[in-house]
Amino acid sequence: MEKVLHIIGGGLAGSEAAWQAAQAGIQVVLHEMRPVRKTDAHVTDGLAELVCSNSFRSDDAETNAVGLLHAELRDSESLIMGCADAHQVPAGGALAVDREGFSEAVTGKIEVHPNITIERAEVTDIPADWQHVIIATGPLTSPALSELIGKMTGSDKLAFFDAIAPIIYRDSIDMDICWHQSRYDKSGELTGEGGTGKDYINCPMDEAQYHAFLDALIESDTADFKDWEENTPYFNGCLPIEVMAARGRDTLRHGPMKPRGLTNAHNPDVKAHAVVQLRQDNALGTLFNMVGFQTKLKYGAQTDVFRLIPGLEDARFARLGGLHRNTFLNSPSLLDGELRLKNAPHIRFAGQITGVEGYVESTTIGLMAGRFAAAQIQGSAVAHPPMTSAFGALLAHITVNADAKTFQPMNVNFGLMPELEPLPAPVGDDGKRLRGKLRMQAKKQARQRAFTARARADFSSWLQA
Repeated sequence: MEKVLHIIGGGLAGSEAAWQAAQAGIQVVLHEMRPVRKTDAHVTDGLAELVCSNSFRSDDAETNAVGLLHAELRDSESLIMGCADAHQVPAGGALAVDREGFSEAVTGKIEVHPNITIERAEVTDIPADWQHVIIATGPLTSPALSELIGKMTGSDKLAFFDAIAPIIYRDSIDMDICWHQSRYDKSGELTGEGGTGKDYINCPMDEAQYHAFLDALIESDTADFKDWEENTPYFNGCLPIEVMAARGRDTLRHGPMKPRGLTNAHNPDVKAHAVVQLRQDNALGTLFNMVGFQTKLKYGAQTDVFRLIPGLEDARFARLGGLHRNTFLNSPSLLDGELRLKNAPHIRFAGQITGVEGYVESTTIGLMAGRFAAAQIQGSAVAHPPMTSAFGALLAHITVNADAKTFQPMNVNFGLMPELEPLPAPVGDDGKRLRGKLRMQAKKQARQRAFTARARADFSSWLQA
């Protein structure tokens, strides 16, 4: 039997799968169609290019499920997390990266690995002599391969839209109006100049400005849908800003434009009605992206509407927003517990195409697919990560726990993990039981910490075994 592992797709999941298998001693051929065939969203030819946000989200491993996933990836010697840590930029309590430096780092490590060969060509068929395959083509799977996957699965593929937020040149932002501050002055764990509690640029709006912006946003033209996009549902975790705005006048100011935890450094006594946050997008600090402002507005409308935001009247855009189709499998009905296609077990799937949502979630599935494939090739037993861990919870959700009839993409969260034993009632420093909001907050934090403590212990035991 052929001992070579063929991985289709050089995104986050495919790169991680290739790295993990190669580190285990497996010969890997990584197939990436760019630059031979472009996609609607990619700009470069680099591996692991980030086409949406540059944020890997919260890096808090004690009270946040995403931060817990970061920790488990680091413990697993993840290539993606290692490169992300090496190219992080200030983002408060989040892990954000210089997208170009990050992609270049991943590409460089893959290119020089002695067990990995990169082939730049579109894969439109699975040759009969490919005995071990991982498909990690993600949301931008080519039409030809999508058609092949449809034939292999025997079911119609599902799809949702994913949107991209604009990026603004830092020197075009009016800092006499805007100010630097992280929400609640939260700092990250970055070294050097990062993690100051002032990692975001904030653009304030009063009530009249907010409603004028809202009217312009709702009335602006959006790009036309292609035939195959009609009647395709959005993913709620990445809704276009104009779709959110149409859901109610206060939707945005309770969502990405919420003013909570922010004080205007230029006018601290006046509370903003709404705030637009900009997050650093590169290591030089010359580019900032509009947090939560993914959009399908036409390009001309974007510049007109977004320059209504105070401080952005003269904004210059390095990239405008866009929208593309994401494709994913009904994984609970199609994949087994080792991410193999049930009716073709020599083929595995990894990454966002399996129905996980988010950079680190996709990376995690890629890591497990690579390790599972390596174990199978070497004839070793496969041990699944415990369901109490973030790794195990994600894997179980997309393979056995989710309802195939209602399956939708999912971010990692504590709700995917087995419930905890009842926790004791929280008490204050004086030993007395807390009441009201303090009690609820303490109970929530205690529950989160209990989830992560259990996960870290169980995951450590799994790694050692």
